[in-house]
Amino acid sequence: MMFTNSMHTSACAISLSTALMASTLAASASGITTRIPDTGVTTYYDENSRISAPSQGRAFFGQDAHFRISEPSYANNGDGTITDRVTGLMWEQSMGAKMTMQEAVKKANRSRLGGHSDWRIPTVTELYSLIQFTGRNGRNAHTPFIDTGYFQQPFGNASRGERPIDAQTWSATEYGGRTMNNDHSYFGVNFIDGRIKAYPTIDPRSRGANRLYFRMVRGNPNYGDSDLVNAGNGTILDRATGLMWAKDDSHEGLDWQAALEYCNDMQLSGHSDWRLPNAKELQSIVDYNRAPASTGSAAISRLFNISVIRDPSGRKNYPQTWTSTTHLDGRDPEASAVYICFGECQGRMRGRLMDAHGAGAQRSDPKSGNARDYPQYFGPQGDIRYVYNYARCVRGASR
Repeated sequence: MMFTNSMHTSACAISLSTALMASTLAASASGITTRIPDTGVTTYYDENSRISAPSQGRAFFGQDAHFRISEPSYANNGDGTITDRVTGLMWEQSMGAKMTMQEAVKKANRSRLGGHSDWRIPTVTELYSLIQFTGRNGRNAHTPFIDTGYFQQPFGNASRGERPIDAQTWSATEYGGRTMNNDHSYFGVNFIDGRIKAYPTIDPRSRGANRLYFRMVRGNPNYGDSDLVNAGNGTILDRATGLMWAKDDSHEGLDWQAALEYCNDMQLSGHSDWRLPNAKELQSIVDYNRAPASTGSAAISRLFNISVIRDPSGRKNYPQTWTSTTHLDGRDPEASAVYICFGECQGRMRGRLMDAHGAGAQRSDPKSGNARDYPQYFGPQGDIRYVYNYARCVRGASR
């Protein structure tokens, strides 16, 4: 078994060790229920531009495009449904109009799409399985972060004063804390700008019930449920995905290149094939039942150790954690990489630092910068930018 990039097979193919193959086969035997589809990324980047494929031992080796894992594969069933051959989930092809959470629950209960009566609102992990980081969000050009050859993906309605990115898709995953103005929120994925955020059930402008898009799902009811085992040697095995994780994070903030190198250089439990996880892999270990406001903890299983930081107001929080995935967003689309918030995903609005998007959100930061210039605040919600985020390493692949 090999991880390869199809464009650079001879230069970048990485063989799995015998030990890794054995651990993955053992996980397979126990029943992998969450196969993580690849992000679709085949392009290589440095801190701000495209580059040719770096070889092992060179700068920026170990990024997303080096590892092709469970290539996405869909089937159009010809009846308004799409089957994901990797995850075993069946999806609604077209979402229709925006609706409230209550309206979506009624729709799912009444739907007989494709002759099936077991439709449901997906969890955020199910919904995120569809994201493709081949998307791009720019000022004048928007390529959706989903395969539009199979799925109909609307943009925001300009005639109603909406931005193109006002096309968020809600999940059934409720946030245990509160966002923005003490809002009750549910996590959702924005397939136009490539992010996970917790969105309030009350429209912040009208103060009426909020309306977003919903894409119904059915099948594989265990998708996204972790099956974590502490191996007792500094590693955690997730038998649901077949991935092995470092129990500890990096214990310090790193820019993106240093985070890649930190995992490339790791020697742990007799293994040397550690790497920085891609966006979908790292999101798979978020525990959305845990959050600082509801459980006094990070949004990750207590089996993991996680560093504690102090936010700019001096309050306890948990670090943003890098992935190996470049996020094509903004004026300099090659200059940002995806991270996951395991603590409050903060922003500063009206001079106040708050949990803007929820523990378990996914955003992105510039890959590099002068540490003395950060943290900074960016965008309409004043998203905090640390740039020097933490790293948690992984090995193996979902099958």
